[in-house]
Amino acid sequence: MVKSPLEKLKYEVAGELGIGTDDTTYRQNLEKMKIEAAREIGIYDQVKDGYWGEVPSRECGRVGGRLGGKIGGNMVKKLIALAEQQLQQKW
Repeated sequence: MVKSPLEKLKYEVAGELGIGTDDTTYRQNLEKMKIEAAREIGIYDQVKDGYWGEVPSRECGRVGGRLGGKIGGNMVKKLIALAEQQLQQKW
């Protein structure tokens, strides 16, 4: 399967964070991180069976924010660094 440049960047950042560089490892580690975040915010008992349907969207957002911030925030940092590097090369 051919990955887009953005998808490649996501896996590169995930690898740097120790989350995984292939799809299976990445998804398994994200699931572990999701459960860990659920424990931290006190909703693990609601989701321990794998069903998140009864969890309010606000709580799901808190879990997603913890996961997305790690990956998305580092992707943004990397993209900014690449843009700065390209600008320096032009000037």
